[in-house]
Amino acid sequence: MAETKKDKQFFSIGRIFFLLIVIPLSLMAFLIANGIFKVGDTARERATTVLDQKSQEEIKIRAINTAEEVANFLRERENDVLVASILPGTEAAYKAFVDQKKRNLWVKDKDGKIQKVASPLYAEMALIDRSGNEIIRIVNGAVAGKNQLRNVAAPGGTTYKSEDYFSKAVGLGKGDVYVSHVTGWYVTKQEFEKGKRFSGVVRFATPIFDKSGLSGVVVLSLDYRHLASFTDHVVPTQADYVFEADASTGNYAYMVDNRGFIISHPNDYHIAGLNPDGTAVQPLTKDTAEALTKEGKEVLNLNQLGFMDAGLAEVAKEAAAGKAGIKNYKFAGRDKFVAYAPIKYFNKSYPEPAGFGWIGMGVDIGKFQEMATATAEKINKEVKGWTSTIIIIIIASVILLFGISALLARGISRSLEAEVPAGAEAPKDDLYDDEEDK
Repeated sequence: MAETKKDKQFFSIGRIFFLLIVIPLSLMAFLIANGIFKVGDTARERATTVLDQKSQEEIKIRAINTAEEVANFLRERENDVLVASILPGTEAAYKAFVDQKKRNLWVKDKDGKIQKVASPLYAEMALIDRSGNEIIRIVNGAVAGKNQLRNVAAPGGTTYKSEDYFSKAVGLGKGDVYVSHVTGWYVTKQEFEKGKRFSGVVRFATPIFDKSGLSGVVVLSLDYRHLASFTDHVVPTQADYVFEADASTGNYAYMVDNRGFIISHPNDYHIAGLNPDGTAVQPLTKDTAEALTKEGKEVLNLNQLGFMDAGLAEVAKEAAAGKAGIKNYKFAGRDKFVAYAPIKYFNKSYPEPAGFGWIGMGVDIGKFQEMATATAEKINKEVKGWTSTIIIIIIASVILLFGISALLARGISRSLEAEVPAGAEAPKDDLYDDEEDK
């Protein structure tokens, strides 16, 4: 059967609609799908990448930056106590000083909501006379009553029953500052697992003088949480901060003082602390590790952990020498990575080269790889799901639009083929008539 003129018009118009609508849409869908494939491939590739040299260097830079932030923070606290030394010796002046010194801390309320709250930098502030008697004492933002004032000349009279900040400060010259080590009650592993966290202070003390010489000492007691916040929220392999890093992942940051003691760690039972009588909890050693671990006491001094892994002692030695670096080593048969950087805060309490201590950022490469593989599998599953959805959408869209184009083509074809009413056409000759012919 010969193809009619009407059929030719229909198919011609149909082809035009197909070219103008269906093909561009299909091409766009193809490009979208291809983009998702590429994004998925890139995400999987990045997720499964073991810590390469570039990644290790980036973590090292982060450790260096964190160490610099801590050093600057400590210098600011040193300046604070020097400013405090020239304040009027009144309760009102001291309380106002403490009230205005605040810094944001991440806290979790009773409902589990995490938020930043402006918290006082100093848990205590005190004015002490030359004999060691507290004249003014601010505790947790409140003025202590006369019956709460102490003599701190002897360590037994201090909060933690073993502190010597007064005797250290009275031996300094004008403008010098004594800075204590992190001081607080030890938190056992059992207590930590029940939700208890380490709390303590870092004492900043400086002598004050009058015309007759030494008149006393001013002490600012930094709330430990502000110091720990520089590492507590860091996961070395990710840019975003977390409320609490998980030590079980092997991917966390920590802080070490100039003696080698851990002073910030996701597991607080590794932090150096004091027994109720003021004596120091002993760190793990080859001879004491088994007995102390049974008691839930796992204080870590990295200078003394060579019996567990020589790599740890090497890192501690390098960092104490004021060097930054990276190290890959094995610990308990697992591949480990650590980046370390010195905290370059120096004074008479923390001389060079060790300074205040150092920052460590560690990654358990095996666990990191396991987590990365799980992430990659999740990404792959999601990409496959999106792929199936896109294919279905493309097919449905093509069928639908093809049907629409067919209907539109048929309608236009009918309009073109519609007969012109009789008498509506002018004679052909009239088309060429002009005024001169009439």
